[in-house]
Amino acid sequence: MSRGGTHPSDRLGRLAFSSILSMRDAAHEAPPAGGCMALLIVKLDQVIGNAQAWREAFEAQLPDLPVRIWPDAGDLKEIEYLAFMHPDFDQLPTFPNLKAMFSRAAGVEDIVTHPRLPNVPLGKVEPPGGDPMMTEYVVMHVLRLHRDMPNYQAAQAKRQWLRVPIARPEQRRVGFLGFGMMAKAPALVLQSLGFKVSAWVRSPRPAAEVPLFHGRDQLAAFLGQTDIAVCLLPLTAETEGIFCAQAFAMMPPGAMLVNVGRGRHVVDGDLIAALDSGQLAHAALDALWPEPLPPESPLWLHPKVTIMPHVARRPTVAQLVTEMVANIRSLEAGGKLLQEVDIALGY
Repeated sequence: MSRGGTHPSDRLGRLAFSSILSMRDAAHEAPPAGGCMALLIVKLDQVIGNAQAWREAFEAQLPDLPVRIWPDAGDLKEIEYLAFMHPDFDQLPTFPNLKAMFSRAAGVEDIVTHPRLPNVPLGKVEPPGGDPMMTEYVVMHVLRLHRDMPNYQAAQAKRQWLRVPIARPEQRRVGFLGFGMMAKAPALVLQSLGFKVSAWVRSPRPAAEVPLFHGRDQLAAFLGQTDIAVCLLPLTAETEGIFCAQAFAMMPPGAMLVNVGRGRHVVDGDLIAALDSGQLAHAALDALWPEPLPPESPLWLHPKVTIMPHVARRPTVAQLVTEMVANIRSLEAGGKLLQEVDIALGY
């Protein structure tokens, strides 16, 4: 063999070493077990934005995540995330590698009670600090009732120059039922304007920025010192029908209600009776049951009721994707969902 030649065993050795390097590099580039991670949007594109808007938003924020639009799910083994509003799990297949689900629904009561709910974490797609739209909406309705705007508008329709006593903010007590992320921001805004603000929650909590009442045992005391009640509760078996004749009787005469929770928090017949008797002065309802409210409902034309077609907040596709991406990154880093639903509690 010539001086510059190579022994066959040397060539075999180099080939073997090269093969090992190639296998190592391939292992680093291989997709995770279970295939290519993907997110499936289930009919959410039909109520907010469109399929193209969702794909573009994810492409801008998490370009490595394939986004699929139902019913084009592709390989079911690759679906690790679901995003929806009101899913029909009976119509969905099983996703063997599902990691988490994201709900845009205002409430999740119909989701957590579904018999085919996948056994993975469920997260609400909401900003951790609340939504400015919800804040300004709640503050708007409280100020509108505080300044007696419904009566002034009724007087204008009759061409009456109405002069009535006017209350100052420090003379008005605003009580929030629920003190989560959507309630805290408007509560603090109203407090900054001089209103006396308190809140009622399900169970004891550490001291907060406003006085807190908790549990059924303290509900009467809370309602008894509330001139304007703001409902931002989740709908559960314990909170359904919480605004009934008994609750209205606990409130000061002439109290008012703002419901931006769920329609079934309010017993409509009891509300109308309380308004007709003067126990309540006005009710602003953004959540009703059923929705849309039937034309024959007496709430439509009641002079002491403001009906709003469930428009408290409307997030954009980009905002929703931002929240989903933050949750996905948290999970992929070994953390938890940022706004995880407690299935047992129902919210």
